[in-house]
Amino acid sequence: MTPALVVKNVEKTFNPGTITENHVLKGLNLVLEEGDYVTVIGGNGAGKSTMLNAIAGVFPVDEGEIHIGDKNVTNLPEHKRAVHLGRVFQDPMVGTAAAMTIAENLALALHRGEKRGLSKAISEKEKEFFRTQLKQLDLDLENRLDDTIGLLSGGQRQAITLLMATIKKPDLLLLDEHTAALDPKTAEKVLQLTDNIVKENNLTTIMITHNMRDAIKHGNRLIMMNDGHVVYDVKGEEKQKLTVEALLEKFTHSYRQTAFSDRMILG
Repeated sequence: MTPALVVKNVEKTFNPGTITENHVLKGLNLVLEEGDYVTVIGGNGAGKSTMLNAIAGVFPVDEGEIHIGDKNVTNLPEHKRAVHLGRVFQDPMVGTAAAMTIAENLALALHRGEKRGLSKAISEKEKEFFRTQLKQLDLDLENRLDDTIGLLSGGQRQAITLLMATIKKPDLLLLDEHTAALDPKTAEKVLQLTDNIVKENNLTTIMITHNMRDAIKHGNRLIMMNDGHVVYDVKGEEKQKLTVEALLEKFTHSYRQTAFSDRMILG
C-alpha cells in the first residue's frame, strides 16, 4: 500500500551564503501511513513549521523529495498542492475571511479547486449541509450562517477553520500549533473537535504542538524533532504508555540538552 506521505532526505537552507544563513532541515525523513495522526514536538528552531511549509510547498526544498500518496509533489507550487491539503494555522484570523459570512467561508472551502464564480448563490441544499457540519461543533453556530466571521470569538473561528480544512476530505491535514493562541478551555474543545473529525474521516494528520501533554494524549504516533530531523518516533502501545517525564528523559539522555520550556511541559 502506498504511504500517505513520504518526505525523503529533504534539505532546506534559508539565505545561503550570507551571514544570516540558516540550515533548518537536514536530511529530513518521514513516512506516514494512511490514517496516521502524528503529533510533533521539539524546541524552537527544530524545524517543525519549516517541515510543514516544505510539505505544503510554501517554498522549494534544496534537496530531497516529497510525495503525497502516489504523487511526487516536490516541484509543484503551493497552489497546485492545495487540492491535496487541509491546513490550520496558529492564528485564528488566518484561515477565514473576516468580512464574509460563515456560509460564504464554508462555500469557498467546499468548492476549493473548482471553477466557480464568487457571485454564485449558495443553494439551500448547501446551507443545510453547512448546518449539519456546524452542529457537530456544538458551538451554537448552525443557526448563524449569515453572521460575518469577524463577529466570532477566536475559538469559534478556529473551529470553523478546522471544518473548512476538512470539509472536502484532504489527503493530508496539517495543524501548525492550531490551539496555541486559545485559552486552555477553548483549546481543549478545539482539540476534542480535531480528534473527532480526524477519527470520523480517517484523516492522515500532522499536528505540531508546544504542549508535551497534548502530544502524548492525542494521535497514534509522536515524533520529536531536533536540529532539522526526526530524533524520536514512537507509536501504538509504546506511545500510550509515554509520560512527560519519560519523554523529557529520552530527549536529555540522547542529546544532553534541555530544549523544552515549562510551557511545553505544562501547557
